[in-house]
Amino acid sequence: MQRKQVASLTGFAPITRQSGQWQGKSFIGGGRKPLRDAHYMPALVAMRFNPDLKAKYDALRTVGKPAKVAIVVVMRKLIEMANALVKADRMWAPKTA
Repeated sequence: MQRKQVASLTGFAPITRQSGQWQGKSFIGGGRKPLRDAHYMPALVAMRFNPDLKAKYDALRTVGKPAKVAIVVVMRKLIEMANALVKADRMWAPKTA
């Protein structure tokens, strides 16, 4: 699947509420809620111990994004990485310096 398809299927795709000049806040929803719930704790662990995802989380927080929004971004990145690994038929390997 494509990145946007995976995000939509899992419910991590941002949905914007807007009409004309009025703009509401974006939110996530739809997709498979149990899958979203199951990705919360792995995202917290990844945000602490995976250097790339930690950098992404920290960058979002320094810009001023709320913590929950930054965690959802990490959740989406995790599912996108998993999809890319399945598509390429390979195992995940940490970067070597």
